Amino acid sequence: MATTPDITGGVDCEESRIPQLKPIEESLQKLVHKAFASGGERGQAVKNFLNGTWIGEPLHVILTDIPIGAWTVALVCDGLDLMSSKREFAVAADASIGIGLAGAVGAAVTGVTDWQDADAPARRLGMIHGLLNVSATALFATSLILRKRKSRTSGRVLAGLGYGLMTYAAHLGGKMVYDYRVGVDRTDGETFPPDFVPVMSEADLAEAKPTRAEHDGVPILLVRRGDRIFALAETCSHFSGPLSEGKLVGDSIVCPWHKSRFALEDGRVLDGPAVHPQPCLQVRVQNGQIEVRKPLCGIAKPTPPAAAEPAVASQLA
Repeated sequence: MATTPDITGGVDCEESRIPQLKPIEESLQKLVHKAFASGGERGQAVKNFLNGTWIGEPLHVILTDIPIGAWTVALVCDGLDLMSSKREFAVAADASIGIGLAGAVGAAVTGVTDWQDADAPARRLGMIHGLLNVSATALFATSLILRKRKSRTSGRVLAGLGYGLMTYAAHLGGKMVYDYRVGVDRTDGETFPPDFVPVMSEADLAEAKPTRAEHDGVPILLVRRGDRIFALAETCSHFSGPLSEGKLVGDSIVCPWHKSRFALEDGRVLDGPAVHPQPCLQVRVQNGQIEVRKPLCGIAKPTPPAAAEPAVASQLA
């Protein structure tokens, strides 16, 4: 008698029909996304601020220095307080813990904003990093309360434990940057031609259709808008999204992955989560070929068939 092949990989059929639960970090990410999306344009403006779009660097990275520095000073002052009868060291330690707590709040808010766009496995590592920092913050907050209640010895012990957690959390934060490139400019290292090189026939570039071209394996985004042609790095600086698959909004391109928006004319970031601008290329059309070179932004007018001289993109100083 014929047998039905096992298509469940040995898993019981009833069990295979049980829906698999999503990882908790993925569910938390969706909640954060919904919170910002519900704010519309105002939510996007808040996100831009928290991401650090306005300064061109991740704001979270800047703010993390506040609790790390302040709590380091607190531990040093605790040590000096133990070796001295001067009250100034105890006051300095308490003040440093308070400053660190304020900085930790800012670092946490900006960290969650950045984390909501991280992919696995950086997403899970980021959640662990955040939970450790929350625990460290709670220990320092409790330490400050105990100090105010004249239990300085217990306060010092909790501060030491908090500092240990914070240090390991910082190690994981570094791992996210160096191993998973979170917050790093993904276009860094891409090499663009120093001299004009052809990358596509002008006839092949359709109107208002983001198109991918390549030079020596480096992807380049080309967009025609009326009588203008724009060229940018095609790899999104945020998380390497393919901008050629993105959506045009006026004279800007929206990344299909995390909705970062860049100006076509100069590559500047209009909406985060990206903070690094897109490398922008100079463009010209010559002999029916679209040519690009670094490092200037380019807007080229297609060359009329009867023109004797090639149209060259305007250059930005």
